[in-house]
Amino acid sequence: MSTRTGALIRSLPGRGAALSAEFPAAVGDICRFTGGDALAAAAGLAAVLSQSGKVRYSRSATGGDKALKRVFYQAAFCSIQRDPTSRAFYDRKRAEGKRHHQALIALARRKVNVLYAILRDRQPYQARPPLHLVT
Repeated sequence: MSTRTGALIRSLPGRGAALSAEFPAAVGDICRFTGGDALAAAAGLAAVLSQSGKVRYSRSATGGDKALKRVFYQAAFCSIQRDPTSRAFYDRKRAEGKRHHQALIALARRKVNVLYAILRDRQPYQARPPLHLVT
């Protein structure tokens, strides 16, 4: 991992030195994924569509790379304590009736897309205030 890539990964709130180092070790080359959705599926954070006959439903994934899933989950947990945008997203999910673990998984899933975009565009994370804080 280059110093530049490490700095890009650490720009996302909730990622310290340890989680920033574990991510490239678990992922390898980010170019092998076609997008954030593919990365989320590899981490086991994407919803899986199941169907039986005419009944279709989504369920949470149980597979995926456990180390990669842990990296995103830990980063989400840390970011709700330090990042107002992440906290607002978490609080919104809780207000929708999601349990703590479900809200953290939703935040982790969101962070997958953000991190993929950061690495694809080679631009550091730039926080935007939550919509309810914009006047």
